[in-house]
Amino acid sequence: TARYNDYSLPGGGVDKHEDLVEGLKRELNEETGAANIRHIKAFGLYEEYRPHQSDKHYPECSIMHMLSYCFCCEIDALLGTPKLEDYEIKNGMEVAWMDIEDAIAHNLQCIAHDPKSGLSIQRETFLLAHIKQQLMLN
Repeated sequence: TARYNDYSLPGGGVDKHEDLVEGLKRELNEETGAANIRHIKAFGLYEEYRPHQSDKHYPECSIMHMLSYCFCCEIDALLGTPKLEDYEIKNGMEVAWMDIEDAIAHNLQCIAHDPKSGLSIQRETFLLAHIKQQLMLN
């Protein structure tokens, strides 16, 4: 993401009519163009509380409680065209295959030295490091 100078995993919210797996498939397809999403297995849950700026949807809220459900899956090697939302385009999101160690090192540098890094970089970097650790165990 150009705006925050970070690497993150694809993700997003679950719509009211969706279950978690349906939301995973939709978000993964929208953000990466991934197709034929299969062999889906739960990986973990990341729970966080962080400051929230009041907005028109939740004017009385100052703390956000977020649950990030993480999954492992397989996808087709060839990615289609992402269907990014306006704010994702404005933030300069783009799909990139990265070596996990390079992504973690980049994010750690941003956390330490880049004042424009956002709040989500800490979650994303933790998850990337946890994924790397789990991959090394298997």
